[in-house]
Amino acid sequence: MTGPLISFGIIAIVGFLLLTFLFSFIPVGLWITAFFSGVRIGLFTLIGMRFRRVAPSRIVNPLIKATKAGINLSIDSLEAHYLAGGNVNSVVDALIAANRADIKLSFDDAAAIDLAGREVLSAVQVSVNPKVIETPKVAAVAKDGIEVMVKARVTVRANIERLVGGAGEETIIARVGEGIVTTVGSSSSHKAVLENPDSISQTVLAKGLDAGSAFEILSIDIADIDVGRNIGAQLQTDQAEADKRIAQAKAEERRAMAVANEQEMVARVQEMRAKVVEAEAEVPKAMAYALKEGKMGVMDYYNMKNVMADTEMRKSISSISKDEE
Repeated sequence: MTGPLISFGIIAIVGFLLLTFLFSFIPVGLWITAFFSGVRIGLFTLIGMRFRRVAPSRIVNPLIKATKAGINLSIDSLEAHYLAGGNVNSVVDALIAANRADIKLSFDDAAAIDLAGREVLSAVQVSVNPKVIETPKVAAVAKDGIEVMVKARVTVRANIERLVGGAGEETIIARVGEGIVTTVGSSSSHKAVLENPDSISQTVLAKGLDAGSAFEILSIDIADIDVGRNIGAQLQTDQAEADKRIAQAKAEERRAMAVANEQEMVARVQEMRAKVVEAEAEVPKAMAYALKEGKMGVMDYYNMKNVMADTEMRKSISSISKDEE
């Protein structure tokens, strides 16, 4: 009696495990939910998803939402988007939101936007409810040299048709900043900018900065405007300082050349004096040779000595007169 009971218990346990595995592998509960939600999907299709490594709930639940919203989608399209790495639930939510807002958006376009790395649901929401992008403070200089710092708020709406391949928020901010710099730079003075800040937004908006971007610019509003440094005066001061340094360098160069010329002249004078001393040293030899050869008499020698003594006396008298003056 005990043997048959044990066998029956083992069979029951094995059967229970098989049923548990079967129901875990075959999403019967999901199939029943889909059936009563009006979504016709075969049980073998769900089993095939398991073999294709597709989570059936990631496909069936979004399909139920789309069907309830009146959007007809095929299981193959959803499964292909899932296998491509897309977010099926986000795409379906975006399609429902677009349908409710009367925005033309096909599944292929939504899938392409999602695979491009953009939040398709967020894009639809921005298309319905415009978004405000605040730029950082942009520093620009008017013609009078005064710096003006401007902060702008850009109201944009997503352009569904250009979401794939269109430029993002960073490009919009960069273009608006460039437009602000150009507009302020063309103003005659910073006072004109402060008196009429709307001219900045009007000029920038007229440039068509949303071309090639994923957004449509609705308005550009100046949120804050401040006066900064006097760049013109600072540049003039820097230029004057640079000119002063250049002049000092040239003056130092001329002084060095003058010192070098002076030293060269001193060297030449010393050289000439050395030659004079050397020549004077040869005079006694020449006189002795002249006396010896009879070309010069004794009286001629003494006359020359008298002339030299008279010359020395005149020099002495002249120096004494200069000292007394």
